[in-house]
Amino acid sequence: MDFTSLVLFEKKENDNNFLKEIGSYEVNDGAEYIMKMYYDGDKIKAWFNTKNDVEDWEYSACYDLFNEELFTEKGFDISEVDDEYNPTWLVKFDFIEEHTEMQNRIYELCSLIKQEMDRIFKSMQGKKDEYI
Repeated sequence: MDFTSLVLFEKKENDNNFLKEIGSYEVNDGAEYIMKMYYDGDKIKAWFNTKNDVEDWEYSACYDLFNEELFTEKGFDISEVDDEYNPTWLVKFDFIEEHTEMQNRIYELCSLIKQEMDRIFKSMQGKKDEYI
């Protein structure tokens, strides 16, 4: 599925109630990996995964090959999420009031996700024996 935009909502932390819609942001390739995203009043939190189910060996390979430094160098706080079926990461970053700047930041995140997912799946080719 092609995504053309993501809608950002403000949500109370540890509560499933959305407070308000903050805005809709055009996105690029990479947005299809984002599972959920919201603003908690402090940071924007975005969860992304491999978008497709992976085999057991691919699960380990994804985490092993993933380069979190690409994200931290751009000012994103990123961490692995261990309790999901597929490899999943949580990215936190500051909300920017100015719509165009916020859109550019989300666009940058989507680009990084796409770049890294393409790279790790290409790197995994032919390495099944290393992870079994």
